[in-house]
Amino acid sequence: MTSNTPAEHRAPPVEEPLQRQAIAEGISVTAACMLLILAAVSVLQGISALRSDEIYVAGVEYVYKFDTTTWGWVHVVLGVLALVVGVGLIMGTTWGRYSALGVAALVIVANFLSLPYYPGWSLVIIALSVVVIWALMAWQPER
Repeated sequence: MTSNTPAEHRAPPVEEPLQRQAIAEGISVTAACMLLILAAVSVLQGISALRSDEIYVAGVEYVYKFDTTTWGWVHVVLGVLALVVGVGLIMGTTWGRYSALGVAALVIVANFLSLPYYPGWSLVIIALSVVVIWALMAWQPER
């Protein structure tokens, strides 16, 4: 049977909060796994920068120019931090959740600053870090 109410007067369907939370929880678990993978790759990228300077692009001089050894240590330290935080996030700890937000923000800043040296990888990592931050902010585990 059809409704007599015109389409423009019908109320839009209300989004179910549980549906949104299920999506955010799934993405948060995925974000934790991505954080672990990105941490491992960041450590490997840092080690590569420490061992050989040939992987990075040598380009225009920037105000925040560091040598590749410095970037190597930055990526190694952030990678180790992200590994610890990712494990805490997978275990469902509160400190892991809030620390993951901080580490993801630091990863964005570090990759923005290393953008001149490795632009493609930096843009990918920045985008993935934004997804991690969104997922962690949207997920409310107490519901």
